[in-house]
Amino acid sequence: MHSQIMDVLANRVLELGPQPEAGGPYRHFKLTRDADGIAWLLFDRAEASANTLSADVLVEFDSVLAALESERPAGLVIRSAKASGFIAGADANEFRGATDSHAVEAAIGQAHAVIDRLEALKFPTLAVIHGFCLGGGLEVALACQSRIAIDGARFGFPEVMLGLHPGLGGTARFTQLVNPMQAMTLMLTGKTIDARRAKSLLLVDAVTQERHVRNAVKDAVFGRLRRARSGLINSVLNSGPARRFLASRMRSQAEKAAPHEYYPAPYALIDLWEKHGGDKAAMLAAEKTSFANLMVTPTAQNLIRVFFLRDQMKKAAGSGNKVHHVHVIGAGAMGGDIAAWCANQGMRATLADMKAEPIAGAMKRAADLFGKIRRNRIDVRDALDRLIPDLDGEGVRTADLIIEAVPENLQLKQKVYASLEPRMKQSAILATNTSSIPLQDLRTSLKNPERLVGLHFFNPVSRLQLVEVISHDGADPQLLKEALAFVGAIDRLPLPVKSSPGFVVNRALTAYVLEAMVMLDEKIDKLTIDAAAEKFGMPMGPIELADQVGLDISLAVGDMLRSKFGSLLPPTPAWLRDKVASGELGRKSGKGFYVWKGGKADKARASSSVAQPTDEMIDRLVLPISNVCVACLREGIVENPDEVDGAMIFGTGYAPFRGGPLNYARTRGTENVVSTLRTLAARFGDRFTPDAGWSSFK
Repeated sequence: MHSQIMDVLANRVLELGPQPEAGGPYRHFKLTRDADGIAWLLFDRAEASANTLSADVLVEFDSVLAALESERPAGLVIRSAKASGFIAGADANEFRGATDSHAVEAAIGQAHAVIDRLEALKFPTLAVIHGFCLGGGLEVALACQSRIAIDGARFGFPEVMLGLHPGLGGTARFTQLVNPMQAMTLMLTGKTIDARRAKSLLLVDAVTQERHVRNAVKDAVFGRLRRARSGLINSVLNSGPARRFLASRMRSQAEKAAPHEYYPAPYALIDLWEKHGGDKAAMLAAEKTSFANLMVTPTAQNLIRVFFLRDQMKKAAGSGNKVHHVHVIGAGAMGGDIAAWCANQGMRATLADMKAEPIAGAMKRAADLFGKIRRNRIDVRDALDRLIPDLDGEGVRTADLIIEAVPENLQLKQKVYASLEPRMKQSAILATNTSSIPLQDLRTSLKNPERLVGLHFFNPVSRLQLVEVISHDGADPQLLKEALAFVGAIDRLPLPVKSSPGFVVNRALTAYVLEAMVMLDEKIDKLTIDAAAEKFGMPMGPIELADQVGLDISLAVGDMLRSKFGSLLPPTPAWLRDKVASGELGRKSGKGFYVWKGGKADKARASSSVAQPTDEMIDRLVLPISNVCVACLREGIVENPDEVDGAMIFGTGYAPFRGGPLNYARTRGTENVVSTLRTLAARFGDRFTPDAGWSSFK
């Protein structure tokens, strides 16, 4: 037993070679030499929890390589001293606001020279990789002669998510080493792979455990490790005719996922490989220019901004989460999925409902979800063990947080609160997942209204990262802080909002969906309306979205918001009520505006017979979203315009390459947006009247 414990500990502690001396000549690196004459270079970026490749790091790396060239060790091991992983990629901060592609190309040229210098060393070089090895980090590893992965390592090129492709030689070295079909797919999707898959692709030569690292290093340096060799198939696939044929297939695949007009990076990468795939030197040179050109595109700059928005919203969650047991009341689509997500994130989650069937349905959905996102069976079992069916609702007594997710009915919610409030722990938070009822109306029935907060999740909970954290005048500020920390602890992004009908996201989306209903009333084809939104870059059109959410819910939220905002919102057509009354509710009933098969809307009509959307149609759908966001800022419902952009992107999938509805308005020009809204108001009605907040919007 003792030796087993020692083994587990040995696997946790990083094997970093000889103990470095304190001080040392470098700020971000430690260089030592072991008894076999092997140099160990430890990357440990100063004042950071993860290694990233900033300009100053690369300059220092270059001087380390210069020293190694003259010292000529028996071999070189490159290893991260950070527990979080090898290298998490380039420092995205340095890309923000880039406008001059020549300056970017010059900077990337200097970085290339460092990586080339590593590749040219005259002795065996080896990267030992644990944790995350992404982007520029993987490009450093590719410039070494061998790579060894510690079990649990993850590899990937996420640059495409930032509107870029690899820029430190990765496009050339990766397609040369690994079957270019697989290599291109990984770079085009930004997906990560685990150590075993990396070994099967020949990206790494071996997978091992920490306790075997010393021996593996000796084997690699002294030629006993069998290096992965790329075979004949790579040469064939990298040949001119094969590249031309495969590139055209890749382009048509990419067009389905990311239209060329808005996402230039995948196509730039395909062009690069098609032109230079067989010629490493030419591809390395062309990569620099291509990367620099992409860096200054609005798409890349907006996606980099979104990357930082996510970070900013994560930080706003704060730390110090006190919630370990969540009790969810209402096991419907939202409640069941919220409980499952909490269990997935390591919390104990009890799930209550009036009936057993919804709980059983939620447990089955949870098992499916865990099966998809968890990597091994034990993790799936553990997550399911943490999700506890609780028909009697006993979890209320011990829960740190109670989330009410019953249907949107004020009396029903108040009845639920009356029964649970006396049984709650003194320190527990009571949260409602209401999507539209103001908290002022809900708190009237509570003895301790200060314990009530809103936690509004978005569907599907496992995919959409946003949670609106809603306060009201009487809320306890300490409990709000704890609610924000809880959202961070379950890996979600909080948006603090003051209670107001529809909060931010649903108020904006309702304007979008109801406008589409008015357009249907004008006899515009539903496929044309959805195509207008998709052309702008929305993940799905408003008609399909209404079906997805449920027409009953869309109608109820629309009615509630119209009762508060009146003619600022489009009217709800009478035929929508008839549709709901007859049970045509959208995806969940199999038929709404579309017929749904296997969870997908059937849009199989010849596209040639459908009218193309006009710019005016696009404006009618998307400008009201920006208008509502400005109104929310003016009314003080939200404080920070950047977070509003983040909320719409992470809560609804609003075209990320546009940087959010406020960033879009800024880019298009506030005057243009306001005058277009005035023109629309003259043609279609007061709902398009520009909000007073535009005059002070920056």
